[in-house]
Formats: sequence, C-alpha cells, structure tokens
Amino acid sequence: MGDHGSAAADPTSAAAPLPYEGVWRFTAPAVDASVPQARRAVRDLLARQGVPASDDVVQGLLLIVSELVTNSVRHAALLSPMIAVEVAVGAEWVRVSVEDNHPYRPTALVAEESQTGGRGLLLVREITKEAGGACDAEHTATGGKIIWAALPLKPTGPAPV
Repeated sequence: MGDHGSAAADPTSAAAPLPYEGVWRFTAPAVDASVPQARRAVRDLLARQGVPASDDVVQGLLLIVSELVTNSVRHAALLSPMIAVEVAVGAEWVRVSVEDNHPYRPTALVAEESQTGGRGLLLVREITKEAGGACDAEHTATGGKIIWAALPLKPTGPAPV
C-alpha cells in the first residue's frame, strides 16, 4: 500500500495510547552524582514501561542523557542549582530533554580535533543523526533552556552510501 493511504485507513490513528506512552519528568541537583542517577532513572523507566526500543536506541538515549546532564552540571550549576530531565514516549519515538535555568543556548557544536573537551553536543548530534532522529535547543519562558533529542523506537540506521 505504501504511504498513499489516508489517515482513515489506519485503524490505530484514533486508538487509545499504547501502554508505554507517556511523559515523565524528574528534577535533580546540578551535581556530578546526578549524571549516573539520571541515566539509571531513564533506563529503569524505559524498562518498567516496556518501551519497545532496541538495545542500540536505549544505549544511544542513555549516552545522550549522560552528555546533556553533564553539560548542565558543568556549565549551568551556578545559575541553575536544579535541572529537570524529561522522557516523552510516543507510539514510534522517544524523546529525552534536559532543562536548566542558565540562559546560554549552546551554538558551537563542532569541536576541533585537538580539543579534549566540548564534544558532548557534537556526540549528541551524531547519535541522533545516525538513529534517524532530531535534536535541538530551545529557550524556556523563564529564560533558561531545554536541550532535547528524539529517536525513533525502531532504528532506521544511517543512509546507504
């Protein structure tokens, strides 16, 4: 049938949400110990909800959470003693985001090869791109920022060469 069918032809389009769908949010202090705690919390949530994500997708999400929380702890803790981590799961995707109250929205996503730090967001972009997902940074209404990444539950893999 391909992609030419209408929404009415899809019996699941008006169905109730799947059991694993939802949005979960938790806060943590902007300290180093919050990095592994956030990673564990996201891993446990995905398992507890029965989210049908491949191991590659889960590992990618956990690495993204680690990088985003680390960035908030390292760069925003002075202005944002607390950070928020949100996990949103839809029928075909999962999105993780980290919010802090620091107004700086990172724009430099490319690091020099000789640089030892500053590769976190570049890594997030690469993981997201390879999985066929999307990521971005947005300002919040209170002057802070949210950095998010969304991955498809079923990996699409990189485009053929």
